[in-house]
Amino acid sequence: MAETSENPVELFDMHIAHVGINAENESEAGEIAQRFESLMGLPKHEILPPSYFAGSLIEVMKHNGRGAKGHIGFYVNDLEGAVAWFSARGFEVDESTRAFLPDGSPLLVYFKSEIAGFAIHLTTMR
Repeated sequence: MAETSENPVELFDMHIAHVGINAENESEAGEIAQRFESLMGLPKHEILPPSYFAGSLIEVMKHNGRGAKGHIGFYVNDLEGAVAWFSARGFEVDESTRAFLPDGSPLLVYFKSEIAGFAIHLTTMR
């Protein structure tokens, strides 16, 4: 009989996709992204309308986004499988946050609860 893992990192190739930082406004968001570009060489690019990215590691929200302190996005290779796995263990997702790619495939969904002031979402984008 094959054993199944109870570790979502193993089951879903789970890893941090990016860290989200909440800025007060668009100008501050641009400055924060620019500082990460200077510090780490992560190219700044704008994602309309909500944010700037520094590379793919840092997302800076132009206005206060989810989470009191920001958010952490976790990549998973099977979003629906991961949602089912976490839901079976009592971790609820906020269905109103579900986002999709243009082809209709799932992109991301947030959990209902924050951890230490950070909203947490699962995503299929690296």
